[in-house]
Amino acid sequence: MLEPLDNPIWSALTTEHRFLARSHGLARRYPPDVSPFAAFLHPTKDAFADLQRLVSAGEHIAFFTASPFDVPGGWQVDRSRWIDQMICEAPLDLPPVAPLPLGTTDVPEMLKLTAATEPGPFSPQTIQMGSYFGIRASDGRLVAMAGERLQSTAFAEISAVCTLPEFRGRGYARDLVTFLAAKILAAGKTPFLHVKSENGAKVVYQKIGFRLRAEIWLTVISLS
Repeated sequence: MLEPLDNPIWSALTTEHRFLARSHGLARRYPPDVSPFAAFLHPTKDAFADLQRLVSAGEHIAFFTASPFDVPGGWQVDRSRWIDQMICEAPLDLPPVAPLPLGTTDVPEMLKLTAATEPGPFSPQTIQMGSYFGIRASDGRLVAMAGERLQSTAFAEISAVCTLPEFRGRGYARDLVTFLAAKILAAGKTPFLHVKSENGAKVVYQKIGFRLRAEIWLTVISLS
């Protein structure tokens, strides 16, 4: 039997993020200006046919699944690979300085920061997925941030972890992830995140208290 984190997008869109779900038959997805993520309970041909009703031509749609799946005709696989899914179950101490909460008025700066650092997809309405926090330089610039993405009944994902290159090495990512993980644990949920196996940030996450839970298959597709 699959665990919720084996199909984390489906788990989110059928629980905590139901209010964001666009649904047709066997398919679920986030609105395009929130996230490119979509999911099925099972990746059948009928489910793909239902998803086609929710996707525009040329739009890229991403999945997290426990294993690779067959993509039927009419769809093109743009990218597919294994990534690491990590979870944190140990109690954490908060960093000495709490990061600043970010809101809708900060979105233009958040979009600029993520465009410069490419931590993963971040769109104008991604902020609806959860709480986001940032660190500002002495001149007021937003130089680092992180936030919550996929959220289900028992789990919350940490994502959009990024720092401008000239401000790296100061522990900003560590402090942001530690703060968010402690916040999620205090709310009674388990924090998790996804990271490429070759990404050096894995070492930082391990030092915070995250461990590898499983490898997850990332698939990005579009209508051909």
